[in-house]
Amino acid sequence: MNKKYIAEFFGTFWLVLGGCGSAVLAANFGGDGNPLGLGFLGVSLAFGLTVLTMAYAVGHISGGHFNPAVSFGLLAGKRFNGSDLLPYIVAQVLGAIAAGGVLLIIASGNADFSLSGANPLATNGYGTHSPGGYSLLSALVTEIVMTFMFLLVIMGATDRLAPAGFGPVAIGLALTLIHLISIPVTNTSVNPARSTGVAIFCGNGEIIAQLWLFWLAPIIGGVLGGWVYATFFETRKQTQPSEPIEPAVKQ
Repeated sequence: MNKKYIAEFFGTFWLVLGGCGSAVLAANFGGDGNPLGLGFLGVSLAFGLTVLTMAYAVGHISGGHFNPAVSFGLLAGKRFNGSDLLPYIVAQVLGAIAAGGVLLIIASGNADFSLSGANPLATNGYGTHSPGGYSLLSALVTEIVMTFMFLLVIMGATDRLAPAGFGPVAIGLALTLIHLISIPVTNTSVNPARSTGVAIFCGNGEIIAQLWLFWLAPIIGGVLGGWVYATFFETRKQTQPSEPIEPAVKQ
């Protein structure tokens, strides 16, 4: 198998295990008031750190997408070869599913764990499955806009004129900020693979039925973000769009 696809598998695996794992295992560790619990800020930071660390680790191999919406966005921004799109997405989704399964096995080792509540296993949702009770429209707008901005950061941070080597830092911090804004609305997706990887293990048909939004909205936002940057801000010509972008990239 092409090493680019293996890199995308493990990068997405780490994103889901690290991000969703922090929410499931550590966000409320010990209950309210326990100083060891990560809380809202900690979970947001965990998602950003997964991207930052794997972007440096394997971004030079695959470009470090770790997210179907990012792959679509980079394709729209003319920084990615369309022939790799489907294999990248397959690798990303398989990595996310593997992480979701590992997370379920780990969490199930605690007698108090159960797949209950609005967002079991750190799933995404709207309406009754929104952490803050936000509507379908709110969730749709949030996921489109957050992914749009994410792609602008990704494209800009890896532009030829951007400071070399710092792209993963900007991208990881952007994902942290995105979570700080949107966890109350959708539990933050901006990544169809991340949503799918935990949803299939959650045991809740309503959450699985809402997955369409967490594919459609991030992809729309990603494509718009990639196109806008390429159209209005791009400073280089991409002669070999299949090559990895800068030293390390993206969610």
